[in-house]
Amino acid sequence: MEFEAIQVGFWSVIPPIIAISLALITKEVVFSLVLGIMSGVLIYCFGAGIGIIGIFHTTVDVMIANVSNNASMIIFLSMLGALVALITRAGGSKAYGNWTARKLKTKQSATLLTAFLGMLIFIDDYFNCLTVGTVMKPVTDRHQISREKLAYLIDATAAPICVIAPISSWSASVVSYYPTETGITGMQAFVSAIPMNLYAVLTLFMILWIAIRKKGDFGPMAAAEQRAASAGSLKDADIAMEDDIARLKVSEQGTVLDLIAPVLCLVVFCIIAMLFYGGLWDGSGKSMYQAFGDTDAGMALSLGGFTAIIASFFIFVPRKLISFKDFFASITAGVKAMVPAILILTLAWTISGVCRDLLSTGQYVAGVVESSNMPVGFIPAIMFACACGLSFATGTSWGTFGILIPITITVCDIVAPYLSITSLAAVMSGSVFGDHCSPISDTTILSSTGAGCNHIDHVATQIPYAMTSASACFIGYFIAGFTGHLGFGVSVAITLPVAFAILITLLLVLPKVVPGTK
Repeated sequence: MEFEAIQVGFWSVIPPIIAISLALITKEVVFSLVLGIMSGVLIYCFGAGIGIIGIFHTTVDVMIANVSNNASMIIFLSMLGALVALITRAGGSKAYGNWTARKLKTKQSATLLTAFLGMLIFIDDYFNCLTVGTVMKPVTDRHQISREKLAYLIDATAAPICVIAPISSWSASVVSYYPTETGITGMQAFVSAIPMNLYAVLTLFMILWIAIRKKGDFGPMAAAEQRAASAGSLKDADIAMEDDIARLKVSEQGTVLDLIAPVLCLVVFCIIAMLFYGGLWDGSGKSMYQAFGDTDAGMALSLGGFTAIIASFFIFVPRKLISFKDFFASITAGVKAMVPAILILTLAWTISGVCRDLLSTGQYVAGVVESSNMPVGFIPAIMFACACGLSFATGTSWGTFGILIPITITVCDIVAPYLSITSLAAVMSGSVFGDHCSPISDTTILSSTGAGCNHIDHVATQIPYAMTSASACFIGYFIAGFTGHLGFGVSVAITLPVAFAILITLLLVLPKVVPGTK
């Protein structure tokens, strides 16, 4: 479905501002997204000269178009909800929880295991968000780690690890947007930029720091942790998945393998499906990396989820952990549990489509950046800030990559070639930050879904942590901009220690200044 975008200047950023502000104020994300969508379509209809009736049919058209484009992700979410229900019904989650209770004696060990598992799954952020939540939820619940903390650990090891992994759907996205006339390949630029991808590097360090320290939390997250320790981690944090799946009768004969085997099948089948859809075996002679780069992640994840459910049937039913009838009843319960997440994702995709396809929000922001006469040394820091704002407003990292990477590299090649890699890293860092903490970001929504956490509670507790890392990044990119002429290696050697020092100082001070309240 084609839409004719219009240029409305500053009005193009009003819809995301309305949606994000209302979500944080009212804590009603569906209402906020609907109002943001309607405001954007209203602006479009007045700007394009469409009548009042056009507001409604345009809204529906945009929603249908975006749901169609993301139908494979809806199927994957449904399949994953079904798989979670089946594992729970078979007793795998219960057995795993009992096993980890014997092996993991402290809260710190449970937190570290969650973080390490998140770092291990670097192929795709969607897959990371939901798989880590499924596996680690019983463990963190037993150790009274709040669902908000679990959601943060999932979110902070999803996009940040994917954006520095050369073999991932994210690297393929960055490479596809990198200009071909720069003298180096997109992959060379991506790998070179990893040390300067400050937000990813600092965020991964930050979660390990907080996991190890007993009193390292601060702000709303500290309050959530205090509540979990005194009243239980699930209090007032459940989403529909808990209600639906909790009603299932759990088998007492389940083992740890009844959780590990289906999840391992999911991982293996998804990777094979990614290579299949990427054309590894179509006779074109593609390498494994090229296949990952050309794959359709949504289609691959859907196929992987479907085959994992088939495998689960042969794992559970012949052993009578689940009856034939209960197997399919569990699938229905699991799919039903995913409906709230699918609803929020549908609205988030729609408001992103309104900004992208109707109001040209990205082009407006990019035009402002391109026309500004900023000093050369400020380019990395300014590009980081612009990427933060654009990805936060639109809820998408990849969309921000597509808009800002070509502009940034072109500008740097003209005025400061030695800052090209640093500025590329700044755009990637800023894009991940905005996507990481925006209420309308799909990965933020999936992280709260995977953790079983109220979505706005996840956003409210995560933003102070994301801002802490981003503050150190912003200063780091100022330093990088003014040391770039010394050579990229020298600039990295100066910038990284300073950025780490700033972050560590903040992590030592903030728990004392903002300790949170019960």
